[in-house]
Amino acid sequence: MILRHKEEPHRRLTVPNHDEIAKGTLLAIIRQSGLTRDEFMDLLK
Repeated sequence: MILRHKEEPHRRLTVPNHDEIAKGTLLAIIRQSGLTRDEFMDLLK
């Protein structure tokens, strides 16, 4: 899946569409999103 932020900066993230994502891949996605781990986890709640 490709996710795109609507507002500046227009970040684009490619997220694998799997049941499980490897730890390193998940950390890379979080880093590319510009969020901290805590901010990312808060969005999942």
